[in-house]
Amino acid sequence: MDLITVEVGRRDSECIPKEALQRIISTLANKNDEIQNFIDTLNQTLKGVQENSSNILSELDEEFDSLYSILDEVKESMINSIKQEQARKSQELQSQLSQCNNALENSEELLEFATRSLDIKEPEEFSKAARQIKDRVTMASAFRLSLKPKVSDNMTHLMVDFSQERQILQTLKFLPVPKAPEIDPVECLVADNSVTVAWRMPEEDNKIDHFILEYRKTNFDGLPRVKDERCWEIVDNIKGAEYTLSGLKFDSKYMNFRVRACNKAVAGEYSDPVTLETKALNFNLDNSSSHLNLRVEDTCVEWDPTGGKGQDSKSKGKENKGRSGTPSPKRTSVGSRPPAVRGSRDRFTGESYTVLGDTAIESGQHYWEVKAQKDCKSYSVGVAYKTLGKFDQLGKTNTSWCIHVNNWLQNTFAAKHNNKVKALDVAVPERIGVFCDFDGGQLSFYDANSKQLLYSFKAKFTQPVLPGFMVWCGGLSLSTGMQVPSAVRTLQKNENGMTGSTSSLNNITQ
Repeated sequence: MDLITVEVGRRDSECIPKEALQRIISTLANKNDEIQNFIDTLNQTLKGVQENSSNILSELDEEFDSLYSILDEVKESMINSIKQEQARKSQELQSQLSQCNNALENSEELLEFATRSLDIKEPEEFSKAARQIKDRVTMASAFRLSLKPKVSDNMTHLMVDFSQERQILQTLKFLPVPKAPEIDPVECLVADNSVTVAWRMPEEDNKIDHFILEYRKTNFDGLPRVKDERCWEIVDNIKGAEYTLSGLKFDSKYMNFRVRACNKAVAGEYSDPVTLETKALNFNLDNSSSHLNLRVEDTCVEWDPTGGKGQDSKSKGKENKGRSGTPSPKRTSVGSRPPAVRGSRDRFTGESYTVLGDTAIESGQHYWEVKAQKDCKSYSVGVAYKTLGKFDQLGKTNTSWCIHVNNWLQNTFAAKHNNKVKALDVAVPERIGVFCDFDGGQLSFYDANSKQLLYSFKAKFTQPVLPGFMVWCGGLSLSTGMQVPSAVRTLQKNENGMTGSTSSLNNITQ
């Protein structure tokens, strides 16, 4: 029985193709990665709950301490008011009491004197005493006193009733937190290196003061990852329900977006994040194979007349000592370029002051822009096959297409291909936009600012092409990571059938 089971198991395992098992392994690996990402999210959420709870408790203590402080200040002020009123009334009554006591004392003395005067026998002395008593009574303060208190003992005007305030305090509660907005991917727009994000509230909330939009670049599709991601960038104080980020460089495949609503005191929860595709062609200049007289750094190239002279002379001396036609090791390893392998192309040399991009175009539509230095005497912009020879100049072979600007001795502006030239009767723009439709076999050049079409090649590309640049006595700077502008897309729809194709160059010699 065991032998049968083993044999059946062996046959079952043999029935599963290796490719199917690899797909299962890939599916399991992706699922594990997805679960791990979710675990990281849960751990970060748990940590956030603990930190946010601690912060909220601290803020609650501060708010109540502030209330207590205000109540203490109000109480102290009211106590002072009561004490001041008490002191004022007491002073008034004490003064009036003192006056009355003095008047009573004088009146009692006068009464006693008048009573004794009744016993005087002599008429003359009695008459004299009677006149004195009369005069003293007339002047007595007792008869000028007001026998009504100047102030009352009523203090009811300083009584309080905090029943309403107590009711208000009893209604104290947590602020209503704004609900999470909902980003509508259908209403979002990615175009012209700009992203417009639109959202709505799940229900009307008239206490919303503003919104906060956060975004970050990523190369992962789907939900944002906790680890290995760039930091969120913030746009605050957005008053409307949409926002446009413009002037972006699309140097990642996607961008994550989330938004939260804020009232005057608190920010609500984040919306569910949305991932939008932001693919564009990103490339640098290939320093490893540029001409020795070009100084290359990422997206900038500049003519350097001394760049290769010293090394060229040393290389030639060593080459003369060695076998004829065999380049010296130092000559082939200038810069950081690894040793050439069979089938690769050498560094450009001679009068081919050329540098290519480091990323090949094999399909799709792409766009980039080039700006020349003001004093640049000569430069070319275009594309070429990887097989472009090290002595070949852009536009002088059937493997390269370009437009060429010459500001040396005479000013010319022309399109070049296969050693044919067509002069362009337009002004040289400040920035040149390059549009390459590999599948459609089209290479077009535009004024990057006005989007005016300068020239368009029609070609059936049979190999991947590389962005190509030639510069002499000056420099160029590139802008990559750009989407095809909407204006260019519109023009391309109407551009088919226009003159200015490679066929026109076939009849014009250089």
